[in-house]
Amino acid sequence: MTIEYQISLDELHEFNYRIELERGYDLVQAERAPKWTRLEHHQCSNCPLSQAVHSHCPAAVDLHRVIEDFQGLPAFKKAQVRVRTPEREYVKVVGLEEGLRALLGVIMATSACPVLGRLRPMAHQHLPFASNQEFILRAVSLYLARQYFNFREGRHADWELKGLVRLFQQLQLVNQAFWQRIHDTCEGDSNLKAFLTFFSMASSMTYSLETQLQKIRPLVMSAGEGLE
Repeated sequence: MTIEYQISLDELHEFNYRIELERGYDLVQAERAPKWTRLEHHQCSNCPLSQAVHSHCPAAVDLHRVIEDFQGLPAFKKAQVRVRTPEREYVKVVGLEEGLRALLGVIMATSACPVLGRLRPMAHQHLPFASNQEFILRAVSLYLARQYFNFREGRHADWELKGLVRLFQQLQLVNQAFWQRIHDTCEGDSNLKAFLTFFSMASSMTYSLETQLQKIRPLVMSAGEGLE
């Protein structure tokens, strides 16, 4: 399964990316990647990987082409972003920051990073240009679906979403480390702004889950008893 991104700023700046959703750690690609992708460079404090096995950060290796393509380009510049998934196609004219945020998100969630890889189910249901409300709704819905199957199959079911908060606490540590990686290598602001907004969406799940749940409650409850 693949997702394709085409980002067009003007005749001189058109970028195409093909993201394989089920991919592993590419040792050959890692050896060709720049120094800032090495595992020890701002390694995440919660990283479970060993430098003896992984010389480079899997997510950084996957991201470096995008980071370098957009280095120095202003975040406020408008771009046409076309996204093709197996089911449908999306096209939207957005600020470069928003287009990059969507692309960075799906690449990170499908990398060989064992922490980010826990977002892979969301990547398989990829929704580019998602609002914060949509992000929260999708994350909670997928998590609760998993708890339902845990319950049916005799395992512990976390209906209070405590595990979801722990997951996003771990993701926050990853995002903070990546912020430092990208900050070190970027001259412009587009990559930094895109990553900051991605980081902010993940942080909202950690600090104020109840507040976020109240924001999506009207969406879930507006149907009244129709789904009971």
